[in-house]
Amino acid sequence: MTPPPGWYRDPSAPHQERWWDGTAWTEHRRALETAGYGPAVGQVPQPWQQQAHQVQPGQPSQPSTVPLSTGGGPGGGGPGVGGRGKAVALTAAGAVLVAAVVTGVFVLGEDEGGDPGAQAPPVTATATDPAPVSDPPSPSPSPSEPSADDPAVVEDQLNGITFPLPDGWVLPKHVAEDDVMMTTDGTYDCPADGSVCRHGLVVSRTVTANAESSPKTLARQDIEDAADDAYDRDLIGNKPFGGIESHKEVASGPVAVAGRAGYYVRWRVTTAEGPGGYVQSLVFPSTVGTESPILVRYVFDAGEDGPPLADMDRITKGIRPVGDAATGGGVGSGIGPTS
Repeated sequence: MTPPPGWYRDPSAPHQERWWDGTAWTEHRRALETAGYGPAVGQVPQPWQQQAHQVQPGQPSQPSTVPLSTGGGPGGGGPGVGGRGKAVALTAAGAVLVAAVVTGVFVLGEDEGGDPGAQAPPVTATATDPAPVSDPPSPSPSPSEPSADDPAVVEDQLNGITFPLPDGWVLPKHVAEDDVMMTTDGTYDCPADGSVCRHGLVVSRTVTANAESSPKTLARQDIEDAADDAYDRDLIGNKPFGGIESHKEVASGPVAVAGRAGYYVRWRVTTAEGPGGYVQSLVFPSTVGTESPILVRYVFDAGEDGPPLADMDRITKGIRPVGDAATGGGVGSGIGPTS
């Protein structure tokens, strides 16, 4: 005893009709004004109807209406069912009130010139609806930090100074001497014995084993040792360039370094194999501790693959006390010839 197939008021949307196939609600709906038969406009679901979920063969899960009595259909009431009928009647009374409110909204929309068939039913949030979740704000990009492998300057903490890092120079890697501040990028096979050589390096150390404190005297005493260490014999006694054949002083003189009066000497070295190179010894008083003299050695290969000789002057002029980026120049700030 189920209602016959036909168009009936949609229990989930009172402003439209829905097709009852005799056993369950289908997904077919239509606006009220197009209905040629079925319940009249304003009719609401009867008390025998209750929402349930019923899956039809070949259709997705959808709300359907299941009759609670055996004597009615979508348009009729049917016999009473005792206490259960009273509960259903109370439910129906509430449904009538809701339908009246929704129907009033529907009629107002139609009077204003809107198309009632095209208007979606109002959606009201309830206490059981989940609160809307907003997307978390995207994190603001943080400012980039200077790379530890490619800083703008190289710091000599022991002597309290910094060096500028020119293009093509890097922090020392796989270098035996612990006082090397920077090297040119990359290595090559030494011309005499095939060991590993670099086209340029800069060394910074404190002069402690010498009673002499004059920058000029210390620079002149050191230049020969600087040439031998760079182009004659290495730390284990090998001769990567076949030894030094001759040298020539190409520049020397006073120079201001980090606001202190210093002195430098530069040699051009000729080797048995390879293009040879340039070495320079620079000495100036320290601004920290006991103010012991600081010795800076430069080793630049000659030839096309060597670093620009002007980098010696750039590095010297860019030496600063730690934390003071403006100090520089002063007494003897001009550097002598570079050829």
